[in-house]
Amino acid sequence: MPRVNRELARRKRHLRLRKRVVGTPERPRLNVYRSLNHIYAQIIDDTVGRTLVAASTLDPALREKLEATSNVEAAKAVGELVAKRALDKGIRQVVFDRGGYEYAGRVAALADAAREAGLDF
Repeated sequence: MPRVNRELARRKRHLRLRKRVVGTPERPRLNVYRSLNHIYAQIIDDTVGRTLVAASTLDPALREKLEATSNVEAAKAVGELVAKRALDKGIRQVVFDRGGYEYAGRVAALADAAREAGLDF
C-alpha cells in the first residue's frame, strides 16, 4: 500500500476516534503522534484547545540520554516524561487518543510507561 494511502487511512481512523474521545478540564486527552524518527505525546484540553503538557524524543532532556529516537525504549521514556510533567501540573486522569495508530509497539509502550508513572486511563 503506498505511503500516502496509509497516512490517509490513519487520518480517517483518527477522525473517527476523535468523535468519541474528547479532552475536558477534568480529564484531558493524551494524544500520541508517531513519525518514522520520533514520537510525540501531548495532553490537551479540547474545551479551550490548549496543550497542557507535551513531551517528545526531541526534548533536550531525553535526546542526550537516548541512543535512538525511533524505538520502543524511546517511547517508554517519552511516556514517563509526559506522565511526570502531567503529575507536576496536577493532572492524574486522562483519556487516551492513539491517533489512529494500532495499539502496539511504540504506542503501547508509551501508554504503558505513562500508566506505570502514575497517569490513570
